[in-house]
Amino acid sequence: MAQAADIQGMRPSPARRWLRRTVSVVLGAPLLAGLLAGPAAGTTGAAKPAKPVKAPSVSRTVAVSLNTLSPSAPVEGDTLTVSGTLTNRGKETISDAEVDLRVGPRLTGRGEVDDAAKRTDYVPGADPAAIDDKYAVKIPKLQRGISQNFTLSVPVDKLDLNASGVYQLGVSVSGRTAAAPYEQVLGIQRSFLPWQPEKSDKRTKLTFLWPLIASPHVTAETRSDEQQTQVFADDDLAKELAPGGRLEQMVALGGRLPVTWVIDPDLLASVAAMAGAYEIRSGETTVPGKNQTIARQWLAALGKVVDDDNVIALPFADPDLASIAHRGKNVSGTLSRLQNASAVAATTVETILHVKPSTDFAWPVNGAVDPGIVDVATSAGAHHVIARSDSFQETGGLPYTPTAARPIGGGTTAVVSDARLSTAFSSSMARADTSTLAVQKFLAQTLALTEQAPDNERSIVVAPQRMPTAAQAQSMARALEGLSGDRWTQPLDLVSASEVKPDPLAVTEVPRASAYPKKLRRQELPTQAFQDIRITQGSVDSFETILTQPERVVTPFGNAVNRSMSTSWRGRPLEAESYRDDVRGYLKSLTNEVQLIEKSDVTLSGRSATIPVTVQNKLVQGVDRLVLRLTSDNIRLKFNDDGSRTELPVRIAGGHSQSLKFDTATSANGRAQVTARLFTEDGTPYGKKMTFTVKVSEVTPTVLLVIAGGLLLLVLAGVRMYAHRKRAVASDTTNGDGGEPEQPSDPTPDTGPESGAPSETGEKVDR
Repeated sequence: MAQAADIQGMRPSPARRWLRRTVSVVLGAPLLAGLLAGPAAGTTGAAKPAKPVKAPSVSRTVAVSLNTLSPSAPVEGDTLTVSGTLTNRGKETISDAEVDLRVGPRLTGRGEVDDAAKRTDYVPGADPAAIDDKYAVKIPKLQRGISQNFTLSVPVDKLDLNASGVYQLGVSVSGRTAAAPYEQVLGIQRSFLPWQPEKSDKRTKLTFLWPLIASPHVTAETRSDEQQTQVFADDDLAKELAPGGRLEQMVALGGRLPVTWVIDPDLLASVAAMAGAYEIRSGETTVPGKNQTIARQWLAALGKVVDDDNVIALPFADPDLASIAHRGKNVSGTLSRLQNASAVAATTVETILHVKPSTDFAWPVNGAVDPGIVDVATSAGAHHVIARSDSFQETGGLPYTPTAARPIGGGTTAVVSDARLSTAFSSSMARADTSTLAVQKFLAQTLALTEQAPDNERSIVVAPQRMPTAAQAQSMARALEGLSGDRWTQPLDLVSASEVKPDPLAVTEVPRASAYPKKLRRQELPTQAFQDIRITQGSVDSFETILTQPERVVTPFGNAVNRSMSTSWRGRPLEAESYRDDVRGYLKSLTNEVQLIEKSDVTLSGRSATIPVTVQNKLVQGVDRLVLRLTSDNIRLKFNDDGSRTELPVRIAGGHSQSLKFDTATSANGRAQVTARLFTEDGTPYGKKMTFTVKVSEVTPTVLLVIAGGLLLLVLAGVRMYAHRKRAVASDTTNGDGGEPEQPSDPTPDTGPESGAPSETGEKVDR
């Protein structure tokens, strides 16, 4: 029996087991110290422990998942309850299985928390002994491929939690198989248990950003009604706003948490448009949207939980600052468009939410910064840049994580978020066990961070991913709820965090451009994107100068241009290009609504004549400040005796046409090519030019005399013939047989029947 008891995993009698546990603790202390202890080195208190012992593969026979752990941060008097699932992945049935809770040892430093999270196998001597058997869960048989749920409940005072700190917690399953008929550990899953029963004297100030950002859904297209009904590319935004959707969960959860809202004004504008009449693009046509109620409910819910002190407004449509800095700033107009996006941010938020946001913060993707990104951010009016510690790395050997705020020159403050905490929920949180582990590790990291320098009260910022899923949002909320007792942290808004006194030992030098992550650089918008945007903006600028109501075009297209620079296009180059093409195509269709009506060739007879040219306006609003210019390529044809070019102003009401008449003068017969084209008042060509031929057939004075003489002769001949016939009739009446005089017949018509055939090509214009 003594020999059997020494075999790995076999369970001896209770008395002998108690003795072995006691001896193991005493004799194993040096081994545990060597395995787990280590200096709290590194810039954030990370330790470099000894190389972990290679674990036997048998401890992976059973997969153990921890689905719930409650309370996540217990206090004295609580009962810890852990529930989960066992899955037998082996080839044999497991008999006499037992699920045990293992707690300890206490971890020191953030590095030890990271290292403990990486361990997956059971390591004898390194893993603590199981707690009292009476709290174990017994499972007689666990067949292969079968899953079994379990729940462990243990009073906290039975866990041997002594000093405050982070304790490693594990749930193991042991049992026997036909091949190994002795008890052994067949699976284990680890987590963390933060233990701080009372409030610390000095607590870490924690700022948690809660982003409300979405991909662009609104096109540049609007209907012609007075309200300018917005056209959406799809109705996917409604799914995110609906109960259980991503954005609905963000508002519902964030409303009960101490967070700082970071809002893209474009999202608010899009939801506000959806709250009224809106349409959805469907192929070549549109269909009415039907989710107004969902949009109104979401806006109402958000309005109840925000106030002036906890709202940060990003530039409209969340422009990609890194793409602009690396690929767009040298394209003319890019920086001015970024400034415009910043200018409309505050107005949009105030109009919709009725709160005054802070617009003094820039948030580059993943907090990655370099000098160019900082310059672009400050050019848009920001004085604070939200960075991240994996970009703004500490190099001074600090044994603790420094305060987030730090000056970087030029009156600009970098607010450096903590990389570990900011990425804690970036992976999929759809599985309960993954979410539980992430929450416990987050809590462990915050407590370990506080204990790095318990007398040095610091301010830490958490900037999670821009668009958390509903499951990620729920996990983040559970983590913040675990901190609700304010035992080692206390909430702080972002504006206040940016004003905290900086740590004089923290790094303040902005990383070099070469240090910018290559993966992020590959996702940036290309230079061509900014060139496309420049062309579109130039067309909008030209178009608005001729409109009587330019705001109906400037606002929707200005917003669409800002959306073309959105951070959300990262990793979606084809979709981004398609959006830009759609904006440009719709703008072209509008500008083509003001056009010249095609004109056939013109024939002029005489020294002077008038040429009409028609301009058509199919827009619903009037056009003005436009001129129509005619140019002749032949000196035979002149306009107003001034030369070969002339122009007239164009003013047309919406849905109407205007015919402009140009006076011409000719000096000789022949042909002249005339080009008609519209121009804005500043001389910028507008639309396509139109060319037509003018045929000049001048009639000289000599020809007119000949024609007049011929007509006179014809008249005289006619008079003579009439007189001759009259005398003949009178003679017949006098000398006849007394009958009725013969009546002259009706004269033969001198014109043939009217033809129904089309006229010849061309247009004749007489004096």
